[in-house]
Amino acid sequence: MIRFEQVTKRYADGTTAVADLSFEVAEGELVTLVGPSGCGKTTTMKMVNRLVEPTSGRVLLGGEDVSAADPVELRRRIGYVIQQVGLFPHRTVLENTATVPRLLGTSKARARARAAELLELVGLDPSVYGGRYPEQLSGGQRQRVGVARALAADPPVLLMDEPFGAVDPVVRERLQHEFLALQRSVRKTVLLVTHDLEEAVRLGDRIAVYGHGRIEQLDAPAAVLAAPAGPYVASFVGADRGLKRLSVTRVARTDLEPLPAPVRPGTPEAADGANPPTASVVLGASLREALSALLQEDSGRIAVTDPDSGERLGLLTVAGVHRALRAAQA
Repeated sequence: MIRFEQVTKRYADGTTAVADLSFEVAEGELVTLVGPSGCGKTTTMKMVNRLVEPTSGRVLLGGEDVSAADPVELRRRIGYVIQQVGLFPHRTVLENTATVPRLLGTSKARARARAAELLELVGLDPSVYGGRYPEQLSGGQRQRVGVARALAADPPVLLMDEPFGAVDPVVRERLQHEFLALQRSVRKTVLLVTHDLEEAVRLGDRIAVYGHGRIEQLDAPAAVLAAPAGPYVASFVGADRGLKRLSVTRVARTDLEPLPAPVRPGTPEAADGANPPTASVVLGASLREALSALLQEDSGRIAVTDPDSGERLGLLTVAGVHRALRAAQA
């Protein structure tokens, strides 16, 4: 869907922002661009919607060279979410969300109906929030409106520049989880810029780790954490990368121990705690969630349940978490 072919951006003062960049983002894929300030990740993203023009090379969107497109029309076909959100202060939440459909010629009634649907989708009741102005919203609520507005024209591509960076850590993590749930339903092609490795790991189908003006490694988060491509990537992801892998490794059936046979109340086994534990996670939960639950369970084991039926499938122990991490690395 998005392809960079030997793209270089060099400014008049001789500064090279990105050099000979070539990579592809598949349709429906979410790729996070992560690295220190000034490494070229935002420049990369802005070349997709022509806020920055490359010095050489080509950027293609759906097989078409973006340099041949009218910049204004191009930007109306691409969702764009930034840290500062950029809502119009004199317009209501509903009017802000309906902005792009109206610019594309959609009738006022249809644009407002579409805006109401999207506000509902991002967890903001349009009957409650639609008539409010941006100053009447919290930072997290403004970010949600920004995402809704970016989706309003149903663009195939979303560009997100530090979209959750302006809110506190608790709200940021909640917004990240909500955005992942949203992405599972809308399946947009997403380029997301962040300086936060944990955010990159949590959100990305793949992550691109930037050095200065180039990608040092582009791979699935678990692969980058398990096998950094070189000293720079190893230093960037940190010595605690094994702990970070807990967020991107999922509980599988092969990690489980069988449930114990049912024990009648009053027997010695029941008194010794042979019954299944009360704490549980669903199959497919992250090992981070599982370990957190394990640390709160005195028995040293938790139940793992079917996400659809709620049926208990087996038990997970700390040893099972370790085996899962080793198997994922292998």
